[in-house]
Amino acid sequence: MKSIIILGSTGSIGTNTLDIVQRFPEEFQVVGLTAGGNVDKLETQIRLFKPKMVAVSTELSAATLRTRCAGLPVEILAGEDGIAQVATMPGAELVISGIVGAAGLVPTLAAIRSGKHIALANKEPMVMAGKLMQDEAHKHGVRIFPVDSEHSAIFQSLEGHRLEDVRRLILTASGGALWTLTKEQLHSVTPERALQHPNWKMGSKITIDSATLMNKGLEVVEARWLFGISESRIDVLVHRESIIHSLVEYEDRSMIAQLGLPDMRTPISYAMRYPERMPLDLPSLDLTEVGKLTFAKPDHDRFPCLNLGYESLRVGGTMPAAMNAANEVAVEAFLNSGLRFVEIADVIRSTMDAHTQREITGLDDALEADRWAREKAESLVHALPR
Repeated sequence: MKSIIILGSTGSIGTNTLDIVQRFPEEFQVVGLTAGGNVDKLETQIRLFKPKMVAVSTELSAATLRTRCAGLPVEILAGEDGIAQVATMPGAELVISGIVGAAGLVPTLAAIRSGKHIALANKEPMVMAGKLMQDEAHKHGVRIFPVDSEHSAIFQSLEGHRLEDVRRLILTASGGALWTLTKEQLHSVTPERALQHPNWKMGSKITIDSATLMNKGLEVVEARWLFGISESRIDVLVHRESIIHSLVEYEDRSMIAQLGLPDMRTPISYAMRYPERMPLDLPSLDLTEVGKLTFAKPDHDRFPCLNLGYESLRVGGTMPAAMNAANEVAVEAFLNSGLRFVEIADVIRSTMDAHTQREITGLDDALEADRWAREKAESLVHALPR
């Protein structure tokens, strides 16, 4: 039986992971869970999966949870230190990293340094400090298994092939909720409209990232570090049906792709049981029912955030961390109606223009770039006319 820890257990990745655990209780034991502030959902998970240790973001949430779970054999911790303590629990073999945003970097890196394999659903740690993550994984004999559907597809399409034979990676993008809108229509988009993703059920932050195509910009950065391939050999293709999850083109111009209905349990389960697959009771892909698959080039004029991802890699060092932090601030401001949709890219662009890149030699460099960029982006948001 494999012992697992789930970072971000109340989010979409965490709940899908726990669904797999319920389907295969003889294979997996949940020993640790972390969450933000969803105490109700976490309490239910504690009672059902009986972890030894859990952590939440604040002491107030921890106190509430301790009262509700009095008498249960679980240790309840709080704050960044508590989350890192769960991430490094002795005896656990695999950590599913599903914390949204930059908050996932510290506990995921701590898990790597404690010798645990990582199923990485949170792309931001690799964006902020990809080289550091890979260097530490190599140093501690740890494997990082991609869980993002696109990176899992590339991972699967690379299996059994030589990396030196790869010509390029092709990440597919759904185009998000706003792909069909004109540039003028994007100026009046509301958060409610941008959250209407056509294919995937995800959290609000990643759904907005999908609508701006920043999600794909972040994925380009992540792919560069996961697979050791430069950004000049990573392309993006808009594929509205979300059936082909990504492709690999080889030197002989043959392509290998991974296909399937959009369901995150497939890539999660592959990372959990690698190299074996699980007999999931999910609908099969019926290509005759799908009928046709469509493809388009990204529109960089309407959706400039994708190019910002490429640019951050070309500059290198702390620039991807600064870009990511500015994006998190801008998306939060948009969701809170403090920013227009089209201004998300403007805030990120201005933050990157003001950032002085430096090399990342350790965790503190990435965290300092993140802190600086958040302050800068917040000042830019406040300065915009309303």
